[in-house]
Amino acid sequence: MTQPPNTAARRLVETLVMNGVDRVFCVPGESYLAVLDALADVRERIQVIACRHEAGAANMAEAYGKLTGRPGVCMATRGPGATHASIGVHTAHQDSTPMILFVGQIALTDRGRGAFQEVDYREVFGGLAKWATEIESPERTVEVVERAFATALQGRMGPVVIALPEDILHADGGPAPIRPVTPARAALDPAFVEQVREKLAKAERPLLVLGGSGWSDAATTAIADWSERIGLPVALSFRRKDLISNDRSNYAGDLGLGPNPKLVQRVKDADLILTIGARLGENPTQGYTMLDRAGTAKTLIHIHPGPEELGRVWPTLLGASADCSLAALALSTIDPGRDWKAQAGTAHADFEAFIRPVPVTGAVNMSEVIRHLGEVLPADAILTNGAGNFAAWLHRFHKHRARRTQLAPTSGAMGYGYPAAIAAKSVHPDRDVICIAGDGDYLMTGQEIATAVQYGINVVVVVVDNGTYGTIRMHQEGHYPGADRVIATDLKNPDFVKYAEAFGAFGVRCERTGDFPAAFEAARNAGRPALVHLLTSAEDIAPNRTITGLRS
Repeated sequence: MTQPPNTAARRLVETLVMNGVDRVFCVPGESYLAVLDALADVRERIQVIACRHEAGAANMAEAYGKLTGRPGVCMATRGPGATHASIGVHTAHQDSTPMILFVGQIALTDRGRGAFQEVDYREVFGGLAKWATEIESPERTVEVVERAFATALQGRMGPVVIALPEDILHADGGPAPIRPVTPARAALDPAFVEQVREKLAKAERPLLVLGGSGWSDAATTAIADWSERIGLPVALSFRRKDLISNDRSNYAGDLGLGPNPKLVQRVKDADLILTIGARLGENPTQGYTMLDRAGTAKTLIHIHPGPEELGRVWPTLLGASADCSLAALALSTIDPGRDWKAQAGTAHADFEAFIRPVPVTGAVNMSEVIRHLGEVLPADAILTNGAGNFAAWLHRFHKHRARRTQLAPTSGAMGYGYPAAIAAKSVHPDRDVICIAGDGDYLMTGQEIATAVQYGINVVVVVVDNGTYGTIRMHQEGHYPGADRVIATDLKNPDFVKYAEAFGAFGVRCERTGDFPAAFEAARNAGRPALVHLLTSAEDIAPNRTITGLRS
């Protein structure tokens, strides 16, 4: 049955097209059949990628938003579909990523009856999303969807959830969209820029910290060139390691989990910390211990697109709410009348020393594996990961040399990396996209290998298999020592090569560092989705750590 041309479902899809949406990640459901039907008419404009689990679809949409700077779009059915997708909404919120989740909903006429799969989405997603709403007047469909784009993109970027009552979708959708949403962007007051110049001119040990979302290539290039020219050491926030090239002569490293102790000390010793975009939350500040409130009141210049983030934890010397890119472009015009090139050189030398391969106890040295990836992959290769100590090897030993080459959740979401890789490869089929996943991490969304095979999205995943939820076991043994205290962390894994082959993907097993280059080359050139099953020792849980405690 063909729908009338002006239903709410069609107006919704028209608004997506108007705003440049080129793909939708979904698990189909009967609660939003009208929207799927409308998407069928624009399949040349919007690719619909059907996934095997809503968590995978939502993670793909979040990764798309992080990679492109445009809202990633996910669609899920009501009830279980929506709650499965909530993981991607949480990640988008923590990571400041633009995203829109459309959720099917029961008919308005049945609301409050405890109908099949009924959920109050405003209540469920109210604390996870920037805005959670429900279309209750079909003629306002375009208005609501346009507001969703504006909300996702303005200020601190983030996710929006829109519930779609199924009876509303068939009603008259009201006026059509007229133009794309153009998000408002705040710039710095010239007087504030002058204040920054004055403070910088007097600083003896300054540090630039970059993070957050909403960055343009022009802005990151400008701030990187400027800071390098004046020798201002620059650190990148947690999982924002691709904002500037790690080969820059003033690059000092990233402030994440397990950072360089010399970088941590540099932050503590700084008499001026110029921060753009980073929230300076728990992980970048090492559990809120790296900074202190009395100190930041004298040293911290904090610029963030969300005014609610300024003064949230740390008092500031100066604070401003501004778009990251506009702020960076303005600050890049400053001439402080001096430079700190000697400090920058020392900071970068400390970084280079920290990423040298380290010895391990097992047959696979992950520091050598990651170093090999950096040697054979082009600068624009995209690397993704989920959560677990396996990721510490990637973040420490891989150099990002180009923008938009890192997709990793600051939310610490397991299962993120593989769907993120699929999304990235769907956007950039001509680029290498490599996922590094733990064994427990991978199997949370590993079924999406079926999606990769179905759509010919030829990502490579390296499954780092140590047979345990290693991070948790490490903490168990550290906090509750004793052989009989280990519980719920051992894993019985499948033969991952056979697992991949069962889906029609390529699989190869690797048990030694020296065998990895050939295994990876075979996977990279397989011409189909590929998996490298890399067996590692649980003793080598992360750099400088073992499963039986901490070591230096």
